Amino acid sequence: MTEVVGVRDDQRIQRDVLAELAWDPRLRPNEIGVTVDQGVVTLTGFVDGAARAWAATRSAQRVRGVRAVADTIEVRLPGTPGRTDAEVAIAASRALEWDSSVPAERLDVTVANGWLMLRGVVEFGWQRRAVEGEVRRLAGVRGITNLIEVRPGDPPVAERLRRDVQRALARTIGADRVTVEVDGDALVLAGVVRSWWERDQVERVAWCAPGVRVVHDQLLVGG
Repeated sequence: MTEVVGVRDDQRIQRDVLAELAWDPRLRPNEIGVTVDQGVVTLTGFVDGAARAWAATRSAQRVRGVRAVADTIEVRLPGTPGRTDAEVAIAASRALEWDSSVPAERLDVTVANGWLMLRGVVEFGWQRRAVEGEVRRLAGVRGITNLIEVRPGDPPVAERLRRDVQRALARTIGADRVTVEVDGDALVLAGVVRSWWERDQVERVAWCAPGVRVVHDQLLVGG
């Protein structure tokens, strides 16, 4: 679990999270409940798609002082006309086929009750993330289980990989407080970032590195 350095008052965090949810045009007022306990935000309520549940989680993560977010939002798809599982599966397959950045021919999508199961193999971690992002916003999707494996082509050279990732971080967010260690084909990220947005950027950079199969995020988020 990613933690926050520094503590803000839970009531203030709750007010700010509610305000951030109201600010997001993808969400409707009063459909999501928010409780906060020692900086850990729990989201409750009902939305009509996985994309909007994801938007709520991301909105909460943007608020300063949030240590972690527990998403208990339930996705309830509209009744009729709605989309059948077959239609969702076809839409997901076509979306991946049109995305030139992912190897659609090496991926498999199954759907049960609006829940997508993703399987297959990709060469880069960023492709695994891209696949999930591509199908999450489709109508009729209740949730996603991502079982796609990352199998790099060539094993990384540890010191070169560490140095390249550190330089990429310096170029993008100036992350001088982030350390990078290499353990085989895994990257270990540690240190302190200023926001969840910075944390996401650090992960994005790490997953873009060639030869990386796993990223262990041990970052702290500063308040």
